[in-house]
Amino acid sequence: MAPRSDLQSDESQRLLAAFGERGNCALATIGRSGRPHITNISYAFDQATATFRISLTDSRVKTRNLRRDPRAGLYITAADRWPYTVADGVGELSPVASDPFDATVEALIDVYRAVSGKEHPDWDDYRRAMVADRRLVLTVRVDHVYGMPA
Repeated sequence: MAPRSDLQSDESQRLLAAFGERGNCALATIGRSGRPHITNISYAFDQATATFRISLTDSRVKTRNLRRDPRAGLYITAADRWPYTVADGVGELSPVASDPFDATVEALIDVYRAVSGKEHPDWDDYRRAMVADRRLVLTVRVDHVYGMPA
């Protein structure tokens, strides 16, 4: 899936490039009270499709927030704290991992590889942990980006 046409501008592409292929950033969701709920996360990002993939735990507040209101924002800043990018979109949650060989665990393996850039030392252990932790994948397709490019 290609990003929206308004994300194709040179400025939008420069802003999105700040996320790289993987990294850490702040994820903002909307809490039950309507206030932002902000947490630090690790992500994999595909700039060509303007799509983030994130491993979440089912029991977390951010997951409950996304089930109630799927809007999400991802914020990253440079080391000097002046350049920043915010990518907004609508999140989609996969089913919770329920079997070490289900589609969610396969997607979580793909996210692990994309986020870490390497193979896990024990995939059988990883598969079991994803089910035990009740993990799932959050996919956010960016529909708006803004910030102060470097």
